Amino acid sequence: MQAGVGQTLVRRYPARPGAAGLIPTQRTAAGALIPTQRTAADVDPIDALWASYKVEGSVWAREQLILHYVPLVTAVAGRIAMRLPSTVDQGDLVSYGMFGLIDAIEKYETDRAVRFESYASARVRGAILDELRALDWVPRSVRSKSRAIDRAFADLENELHRSPTQAEVAERLGLTTDELAATRAQVATGSVAALDEVLSGEDQPGGQPLGDRLPDDGAPDPLGEIEAMETSHLLARAIESLNERERLVVVLYYYERRTLAQIGRVLGVTESRVSQMHNAAVGRLRSTMREAEAA
Repeated sequence: MQAGVGQTLVRRYPARPGAAGLIPTQRTAAGALIPTQRTAADVDPIDALWASYKVEGSVWAREQLILHYVPLVTAVAGRIAMRLPSTVDQGDLVSYGMFGLIDAIEKYETDRAVRFESYASARVRGAILDELRALDWVPRSVRSKSRAIDRAFADLENELHRSPTQAEVAERLGLTTDELAATRAQVATGSVAALDEVLSGEDQPGGQPLGDRLPDDGAPDPLGEIEAMETSHLLARAIESLNERERLVVVLYYYERRTLAQIGRVLGVTESRVSQMHNAAVGRLRSTMREAEAA
């Protein structure tokens, strides 16, 4: 600590009593007691840091003050986190609050009769809330509607001693049931959850992350694949039971995507004859498939 720093009187709040519970005083020639400036021994290390930073502009003192008041930021962030969803990381809140702490240290005036802790707590809380609002994609009007609905539910539960109906909540809010449903749907768009969040609790047996419980529409259906394989096998056997010309019509029409006219030129028959052969083949296939499924 630099010499002479402790002799500069810096008060973060009204003067505190000395070691004996009294403010240091001296007696005048007339016998009166008057307060005296505290000496280096009376000034605590934090007051000395404030003096070094505010009077001399010490960067080192500024850094030490920031480190000293980090627990204050953690405490404010913890209180705010209690009212937020579990998806919000408290570490992020502390990071946001650090900007408020730094701003409070730079702008705090040590000669004011206001504790720094009280001043900084408001600045830290404001910095955290400002950052949360900036990151929130849901309009504030929607958040306000959500709080109004929650308050109406809570008030009606206390009054009725049961869960209120939608009509009762809508009446309390001055809305129709359709308007309440639309409002709740709008509020629901602002509710998010992390895919890796364990819904039943990590310490409970059978807990699974939310991502493992969501259906995957692109995932193969084992039962459907087995049924498709069985159907393909039965259809192949049914096609083999056709005569050669009917089997050729089916292959050219369904597998090679030929038109009836093109198939007619391959077989040397008219298009109408190909149509008759196609209809006869499809009829036999359907009959064979029904018999196979019934067996």
